Amino acid sequence: MSRIYTLVNQKGGVGKTTTAINLGAYLAYYGQRVLLVDLDPQANATSSLGVDKHRVRGGTYEVLLGASPVAPLILHNPRLKLSLLPASPALAGAEVELVNELGRELRLRRALEPVASRYDYILIDCPPSLGVLTINGLVAARDGVLIPVQCEYLALEGLGLLTQTLDKVRQALFPELDVRGVVLTMFDGRTKLAGDVVAEVQKHFPDKVFHTIIPRSVRLAEAPSYGMPVSAYAPQSRGAQAYAALARELLTGDGVAVPPLGEDD
Repeated sequence: MSRIYTLVNQKGGVGKTTTAINLGAYLAYYGQRVLLVDLDPQANATSSLGVDKHRVRGGTYEVLLGASPVAPLILHNPRLKLSLLPASPALAGAEVELVNELGRELRLRRALEPVASRYDYILIDCPPSLGVLTINGLVAARDGVLIPVQCEYLALEGLGLLTQTLDKVRQALFPELDVRGVVLTMFDGRTKLAGDVVAEVQKHFPDKVFHTIIPRSVRLAEAPSYGMPVSAYAPQSRGAQAYAALARELLTGDGVAVPPLGEDD
């Protein structure tokens, strides 16, 4: 059975898209059939996988507006063994165009149902804001949300707002919405603050924080400009090894067999 996780954080710059891309790439590396859904009008996940967002002929915008089913719009990267439902800047218009549509919050969930069985994992990358697009992503998160949190003080404030948002979605639309896990990103071990943030997040989400912590990494920042995940750009880098470990941790928690660290990396 496929697992559908939505990556969400209302604060921008926390490593959300970076996590979506690189976690998805390593899940695929470990033999999983993975679909990455770009639900952000900035289309950074699309660009980061080497697809020109200005030349996307169909993607999440068309799906949400009911102009096309999902299957014909999926792009597959045979080298990475990773599939993508791309986004384009046109997606920004969906926020306005869906305002008066009945069932607008369920559009993505319903659209993914016919293709879900083709994949082991579907990862949905949401925009860093609360609106119709993010609500669609949350309602589609059948197996929970993954929350990337930057290891800086201001990230804690955004975490409180996100918790309120999740509660509202549970009350109004999707009572089963769950937090699958919190991913700590951009960790700088040279600062005391980073350690304090880790402790605070672990207190806020007991038993929900992944053990794997993603460090600050130049290679992680460079990889998108080359249109590839860090697994292809710099597989020996600290950032790559961290995302490989995160993928293994997620798989293990989901009951999926995975090679031990070092055996296949």
